[in-house]
Amino acid sequence: MARKTSKKTSSTKAPWKRPNPRKRAGKASKHLTPAKKAAAKASAKRAGRPYPNLVDNMRMAKKSKTVKKSAKKAVKKTAKKAATKKTTKARKAKKAKKKAGSPEKDPKGGLTAAGRKAFAKKDGSHLKPGVMKKASEMTPVEMRRKGSWAKRFFGRAKLPPLVDAKGNPTRLALSAHAWGEKVPKTEKAARKIAKKGEKLLKRYHKARMKAAAKG
Repeated sequence: MARKTSKKTSSTKAPWKRPNPRKRAGKASKHLTPAKKAAAKASAKRAGRPYPNLVDNMRMAKKSKTVKKSAKKAVKKTAKKAATKKTTKARKAKKAKKKAGSPEKDPKGGLTAAGRKAFAKKDGSHLKPGVMKKASEMTPVEMRRKGSWAKRFFGRAKLPPLVDAKGNPTRLALSAHAWGEKVPKTEKAARKIAKKGEKLLKRYHKARMKAAAKG
C-alpha cells in the first residue's frame, strides 16, 4: 500500500520560505522602530547570536505594546541613571569646593590677598591685612586700625555667635586670627579683645594730641 505524503501548508513552512503576506496583499512593508530593533538585538544576544535573524524581527513586530513598554522602561532607567550620576558628581564637586574653601577667604580667618583684591575691584575699597604687631611696635595708624576693628567686631551690644552648631568657630571669631589675637570661643574672650581695642584707640588719640602739640 502506497504511503500518502502530506504537503506542507504555508502556515507550517519556515517563515523564510513563506511569501511576504503584506506584499501578497498589495500593502507596503512596515519597518521596525528603533525601539523594536534594539529589542530584537537584545533577543538575539540572549540566544547567543551576533545579530538578529528573521524570527527575532518577526517576534518583535508582533510584540508592539510589550516593546514600547520595555523601551520606555529602558529610557526611563537610563535617564534616572544619568540623573543620579549628575547629582553624585555635583555633590562631590560641592563637597570638594567646601573642603577647599573660598580662594577669597583665609580658612584660618580674614581675607586672602585675592579676597582683598576682589573687594577693591567690586566696590573700590582699600582693605589691608590685619595688624599682628605688639602694641609697643605699632604706629599710631596701626593702633587706630586694630582698635577700630576690635571695637566694631567684638564691642557691639549684641554679639553674634562665636561658634556654630558643631562647636567650630564662626567667621567672626576667626577674624581674630587675622589680627594676631587668639580666636575667642566665649563672649568673655571676645569682650577682652574689645577692651584691648579701646585701649589702643586711647593710645592713638593720645599720640595724635601729642603730635599736634609739637606741630
